[in-house]
Amino acid sequence: MGIPVKLPAFEGPLDLLLHLIESNKIDIYDIPIVTITDQYMEYIRAMEKKDLNIMSEFLVMAATLLEIKAKMLLPAEVDEEGEEIDPRADLVERLLEYKLYKCMAEQLKGRQDEAGRSLYREADIPKEVATYTAPVDLDELLGDLTLVRLNEVFQAILRRTEDKIDPIRSKFGAIEKEEVSLEDKMAYVEEELMRHPRTSFRGILKASGKHGKMQVIVTFLAILELMKVGKLNVKQDDTFGEIYIEAGDALGTPVASAEQEE
Repeated sequence: MGIPVKLPAFEGPLDLLLHLIESNKIDIYDIPIVTITDQYMEYIRAMEKKDLNIMSEFLVMAATLLEIKAKMLLPAEVDEEGEEIDPRADLVERLLEYKLYKCMAEQLKGRQDEAGRSLYREADIPKEVATYTAPVDLDELLGDLTLVRLNEVFQAILRRTEDKIDPIRSKFGAIEKEEVSLEDKMAYVEEELMRHPRTSFRGILKASGKHGKMQVIVTFLAILELMKVGKLNVKQDDTFGEIYIEAGDALGTPVASAEQEE
């Protein structure tokens, strides 16, 4: 009992030939006609077809291969230009054309499969939106508009924008806030009293070299904080007179004696 063999199905004789060429990795422009014919005939003998019309197509191709094989054994024919005529030329041209159509069919099938996986949503625009008509006809509004006229309108808008710019305030620079630390100012006042046990509020400001409004306020706050903890004493003989500052007992021993400012 023989072993049943399942043969691959081909769409036609050209499909079978193309399969044999690709399986054997043969150059389609240089087909070894003897080898291909033998493999083709072997497939024909093993093939079982109920449809005689299809079977007849394979037999016609088999006859064509045998004819080409016979011509390959005979001396080569020469055309009018003196070049040898290749008996395989017509077959190669048919195979190339079939391969082209086959590739195109595969691409179309791929697109069909891709389209089958796409879903489309039906239009559900409300009737009010679908029947909406713009209150202004843009075609009529822009009918006589040219690039020159559009540039004139643009320049006019720019001039209006420039007129709104304040010529003085627009040139002002950025105002930066002066950062003054109360802790740093207290430390500075302590150091100044260590060098000058008796000085004035004006003298402390003069020694720091900073006379800004924020500097005066923070320096005054630093003196009040140090006065609370007993590190300095404040004295003012007259109303709106000079404010004198003396080192307190909690400040420590001065690093050196200094002249008292009256």
